[in-house]
Amino acid sequence: MNETWLTVVGNAATRPDYRETAAGVAVARFRLAVTARRWERAREAWTDAYTSFYTVWAWRGLAANVAASVSLGEPLVVHGTLRVRERTGERLPDQRSDQWSDRPSDRPGGRPGEDGGGSRRWITADVDAMAVGHDLARGTSAFRRVSRAKPLLNAPTGATPP
Repeated sequence: MNETWLTVVGNAATRPDYRETAAGVAVARFRLAVTARRWERAREAWTDAYTSFYTVWAWRGLAANVAASVSLGEPLVVHGTLRVRERTGERLPDQRSDQWSDRPSDRPGGRPGEDGGGSRRWITADVDAMAVGHDLARGTSAFRRVSRAKPLLNAPTGATPP
């Protein structure tokens, strides 16, 4: 299956929301703001152009590390697969909580519209992250390796062999 792999550089627009699924799988999500910059010859200066917003999804160990490492406004580099989806419904999900919101302005990057039946449509751009890190071109970071508990294969279990 073909997938679109991309690397995006931007700033964390929301704090990571960390949860565990019913099956116990860790998941974290946050919004990433990516602003294009253009050189204006007339002013001889860089200016901001448009801003795109992506919902970044991290799973399992990456989710726990993202929740512990990423803060609002920090510059990040995200690498993963892109999923662009059209959604329809009466209400738009609010990315900040489990609540629902009727206001399109509560969902940055969404494009609400009418499909003729009173139902709203919008487009989402999600990134299933394989790697998330701080952008070291814009600051420094201190790495700490996370040690995961590994079961010992030869550990005594209390049972005596036959």
